[in-house]
Amino acid sequence: MKKILSLLLLLLLSTMPTAFAKTPGEVEIGSVVRDSTMQGLTGGAKKLSDYRGKPLIINVWASWCGPCRMEMGSLDRLYRRYGGKQFQVIGISTDDYPDRVQGFLQQAKTGFSHFIDSKLVLENMLGADRLPLTVLVDADGRVLAKYYGAKEWDSPQALEVISKVFSIKL
Repeated sequence: MKKILSLLLLLLLSTMPTAFAKTPGEVEIGSVVRDSTMQGLTGGAKKLSDYRGKPLIINVWASWCGPCRMEMGSLDRLYRRYGGKQFQVIGISTDDYPDRVQGFLQQAKTGFSHFIDSKLVLENMLGADRLPLTVLVDADGRVLAKYYGAKEWDSPQALEVISKVFSIKL
């Protein structure tokens, strides 16, 4: 009987979803992001606190990441339609080599600011253990939501989510 119970327990445990470990220093949903200086790719260096005052969409990506590359166009369309007016959009690359990122950004021709995080400070703080990661942050720097995986950020469904999370009308 003990063997059967042990086997059943093992089977049950093997069907449960795997929990993801947090990244070192990860800021939880509901907490305020710590200020950090970001090395500019499409402009000068900035601090995260420079973006306070308006909601912020942070997209964490890498040039070698296929899903990241796929969603970049929709993020740019979202930025061009709404960015700056009701919220801001920035990209943070986790690449090690700025020249590879610059090549992709020249090809993608995005209008929003991009930064590089080669020391993994932002990647860890935001919880980017998988890419792409999009983080919605309120005007006071509080993390409201995190979305892993590629999304069509200018789709009606995504606009509805952004509108609800930020409590704005799009």
